[in-house]
Order: sequence, then structure tokens, then C-alpha cells
Amino acid sequence: MATTTTTTGTRTMSIPTIMRAWQWSTCKTTLEAALTLNSSAPLPTRPLSPGECLIHVHAASLNPVDYKLAELPVIGCMAIPMPATPGLDFAGVIVKTSPESSLEVGQRVFGKLEPKQQYGTLGEYIIGSKAGTVPLPEQISFEEGATMGVCGLVTYQCLVKNVENGDRVLINGGSGGTGTFALQIAKALGCEVFVTCSAANVQLCKDLGADEAIDYRAQNVTSALEKSGKQFDFVLDNVGEPAALYWKATHFTKKDAKYVQIGSQVSLGFIFDLAFRFVMPAWLGGGQRPFSFAFASANFDDSQGLADLVAKGKVKPVIDEVFDLEHVPEAYKKLRTGRAKGKIVVRVASKS
Repeated sequence: MATTTTTTGTRTMSIPTIMRAWQWSTCKTTLEAALTLNSSAPLPTRPLSPGECLIHVHAASLNPVDYKLAELPVIGCMAIPMPATPGLDFAGVIVKTSPESSLEVGQRVFGKLEPKQQYGTLGEYIIGSKAGTVPLPEQISFEEGATMGVCGLVTYQCLVKNVENGDRVLINGGSGGTGTFALQIAKALGCEVFVTCSAANVQLCKDLGADEAIDYRAQNVTSALEKSGKQFDFVLDNVGEPAALYWKATHFTKKDAKYVQIGSQVSLGFIFDLAFRFVMPAWLGGGQRPFSFAFASANFDDSQGLADLVAKGKVKPVIDEVFDLEHVPEAYKKLRTGRAKGKIVVRVASKS
């Protein structure tokens, strides 16, 4: 395999001309069915923009948006240059920088890519942006760092901007990728935290600091919240179900409470319900609480703030399972079940 080298100060890194990468060109059924592992895929070769860097990916983690975007009829193929490699979260080592970059060759980093990238993190090399590439503290492993770019960042941004010490927070879906981060970040900010989860995950959530866990399979969540008499300052919905959780929020939230949604099930019914949340005025039966969708927005300072919490042991990335790069289709199948406890990680860098 041919290689080139880059030198910064006293550090020299070899860069191959080809890499291993999972790619897809058409998606007729599922993303995992469309993927092919290309052992001689080209590296991203465009000139680096100011602040960008070329990164050797050591680990990546999976997110539902990976397959949701690819599986959109027509739009998925039109939105992304082909052949495309999925993946947004990463942790790795910088092998080349632009002159304006504040980072260095050889530096450990983590972060996120923006959606619609041709060269995603399930390939061995990516181009990281200035805002989306952040130093990875030495005490955080590559596998842990790979979980932080999307789920960790979006929950950090939601909570830091909306809650304060002493607030009571409800997290719908406390045991998944976003939920396990949200629970711990809220506790680190001094909040009282209630979560919903299945009975199998109650102990996990309590171990992470939840003050109370509601088994959504054993009882009606909205009824349980109404009967509790608790008034919440903030609701973070990682699931999007049941829809009644939003419409009945007036019964268990304070008047100035906010309702923020991260996750959702893509269905026609949900789209109609969502439209009513935004369009229907409160006096005609619309929602009584401010509603918004949250998306992870690459931000250097926010990512550093999250990394600081993890480095200090206040937040611990929860990893359900680590897959080798060769087993990405199996990893996506597990992600689809919605039963992962925390994040699903892929070890991207070759063991050699």
C-alpha cells in the first residue's frame, strides 16, 4: 500500500492512499443490506479548509440518523455523494492539519461530522471540521470518546442551556445512547432526575444516578407522572412515544417548563402529531408547553465542556457492545432493536 507522510514540528505521520470503508450507493431496503466493505477505498483528498484536519479514525459509534437518512426514498441518494460511508461520531488521531488549525499532528481527538458526508466515520480516514474536532483527554479511551460526538453533545447542549441546580428533570428513555448521557449530565448539574425505561434497565439507570425510574411497560407513564404530584422544570424526550406525554405535560410540569425532543419514530402519525404541536394554538387545544426539536450542533466549547465532565468522572460513557469494523451490519441490526444499553461502538482502526 502506497503512503505519504506529513510532518509537523517533530511529529511525522504516514498516510496511506487507500483505506477500508463501508460504502453504499443505493439503498432499496435497509442500510446494512446495502453496505459493502471496500478494502481499497480512496481517502478524502480535497484540500483542507482553514481549521480542518485529516483524522485516522480509531473508533466510531452508531446513531439512528445513519440509516434514517440513507433509507429516505430518493432523497437519501440525492443528499449524499456516492459511494457514501455512514457514520458521524469518531475518536482518533490527527495525521494532517491545515495551516490555521490549533490542533497538531499526532493529537488524540474526538468529535462529530455533519450529516450528508460522503466520507463518514465507518471509514479509516475522515476530514474533521474546526468546530467538530476536539482534543480527547488521555484518561478517555478511543471507544469512550467515539460515543460523545452526537448523543453526548446534544444532551449537553440541551441541559446546560435549560436547567440549573435544584431543577427537577424528566428524561423519557433513560437507558439508550442519549438517555444515559442526559441522566448523568443532569445529575452533574445538580438536578433531581426521573427517567422512563424498561424493568430490565431500571437498575442501570439508578446506578447512573436516577432518583426514580418508571417502568413504561408496567404502567402508563403519563398516569404515573400525574399521580406522583411531581412538577418538572424540564422534559427531555429521547423516544417520541407515547405522544400523550407531551399533550398531558401540563399535569406534571411547571408553567414555565420546556419540552425538548431528541429522538422520534418516523411515521405518518407522528408527523401529523408534530404538525399540531407547532401549528395549533394553545386555546384551540394545542400544546401548553414550549416544544422544540434538538439536534447536535458542532461546537468546540460545548464538546470541551462535555469532555471535561467525562475526564473528571462525573459522566461515564455507557457502551453496550464494541464491534470490529468487519461486523458493522450486525451492529446496525442491534441498533435497530432499540434495546441497546448506552452506545454501540465500532473499532475502526486495523488491529495491526
